Order: sequence, then structure tokens, then C-alpha cells
Amino acid sequence: MSRNNEDRLGVKHPDTPSPLATDSSGFSFTAPTEFVELPSKGKFYPENHPLHNKDVIEIKFMTAKEEDILTSVSLLKKGLAIERFIQSIIVDKSIDVNSLLVGDKNAITVAGRITGYGEDYETKIPCPACQSTVEYGFNLEDKVVNEGGIDAAPDLGIELEGNEFVIPLPKTKLHVGVKFLDGNDEKALAQLAEKKKKHKLPETNLTDQLKAIITSVSGERDGAAIAQFVENMPALDSRFLRGIYAKITPNIDLTQEFSCSKCGHTDDLEVPFTADFFWSK
Repeated sequence: MSRNNEDRLGVKHPDTPSPLATDSSGFSFTAPTEFVELPSKGKFYPENHPLHNKDVIEIKFMTAKEEDILTSVSLLKKGLAIERFIQSIIVDKSIDVNSLLVGDKNAITVAGRITGYGEDYETKIPCPACQSTVEYGFNLEDKVVNEGGIDAAPDLGIELEGNEFVIPLPKTKLHVGVKFLDGNDEKALAQLAEKKKKHKLPETNLTDQLKAIITSVSGERDGAAIAQFVENMPALDSRFLRGIYAKITPNIDLTQEFSCSKCGHTDDLEVPFTADFFWSK
């Protein structure tokens, strides 16, 4: 969404310098910017957050500086390259990338990639039918913005209490409160997974994520009690909760049609964020 769409969005922003401007040295260049639509519409941020009730966020186009970040060996080893990339392209430096809701962070990541390398995304896809790995191209502009919220899952008795969604479960009949994950939660889950891998412990990604999103169980907010519930939750309730959570979470949907060049199989697949996303040949 480019800057010249301000009037259509009804959003007014202060004037910014032309990309090409002169200073005392005789020359300077400012990267152009654009406005990215936030799936959350800013509705699920606290009042003191810079994005509270904001529909859009301003980002600058990717530059050589961001390419340096994305190719930094030390940042890649630490898993910080994407985080630093997003922080670098956000114009409002009062916004902490780790405070962004995951869906909004995804929208910014895709938009930033488009400013640098365009909307065409070529990657390798394993065919669900014949298992062949084929080269396939996706268009990153071909996305749907899911605003989430209760309206995304009507008639299920979901209630919104502050920024917590209370969902009745079908099997246990308990009411479970959930929150939307942000960058801090995402980082904590990644660190936990890495720690378990390092110590050769079993993978528990599913239950770890449930423990991260669940804030209460029938009013009980004690972390140990929530963890015990997650460990013993019937699979029917777990699957139901994960399905509803996916529906109500603000995010971008990059599901597109895939057609296998080997066997002709067609399917709707979520665009994969592989290493090719930023580091394509």
C-alpha cells in the first residue's frame, strides 16, 4: 500500500522529504516509504502501544542496509536476522518489533520483502501427491487479510474480555481464555524449542504453544494449573481450540493454488516461508 493511498484510507500523515533531496553537502537520498495494512487494525494492542487502534504502519523500502542485516552470519546464527530486518524498516522507532502481534509482523515481513525483491517468489515445493520436489512461483501480492476476532467464528459462544477471548470447549465444557501471540512470545517459544533440542529432549511444540496462548481455564490463571490442564486436555478440545484460534487470529492468508509440473496434481497450499523467501538465488 503506497503513500499515495492516504486519501483512500482516510489516514493523514505528516509530509516527508522527497526521496531525492539536497543538504549542505549537495546530495542526500531518503528511502521511499509505504503504508502496510495491519490485519489486527490495531484493535488488540494496549492503549499505551503506538499501534493502538491504528489501521496501518509505515515502512521504508528495503535498502542495502537491510540486505546486510539479512546476510549477517552472526545474526543468522542467533536467529535475529528477520527481527532486525523488520525493526530496521519500521519508520516509527518507538515501535518494538517484539511487541507486534504475530499476524501484523507477518504482514510487515511480506510487504518488506516485496519492496526489495518484488512480489514474485520462486521456491521449491514437495508435491503432496507424488512427493517430487518442483520449482514453483507464487505471487506475494495475492493475499487475503484476515482481521480475526469474534466475527471470524460466530455462533460459538466466544466472549471478548479485554484482549482475552474466552472460548467454550466442546468436550470438557470448560471456558478457556486465550491471547494473541506477539514477537516476545514467538521468541520465547523458539528459544524453548532450541533448548529442548540442545538437551535432546522430546519435542513438545504443540503443548508449548497451547501453554503460551492460554491465559485462563474457567477463571484460573495460575501457570502451573494451566500447564496441567494442557497436558491432560482431551484431543478433541485441543483440536477445536487450535482451529478456533487460527480463525480468530488477525493474520494474512497466503493460500494459493499449486500445480505439480511432474504429475499434474493441483492443491491449495499455504505459501511456504523457506530460505528462498529472502535468500533466493
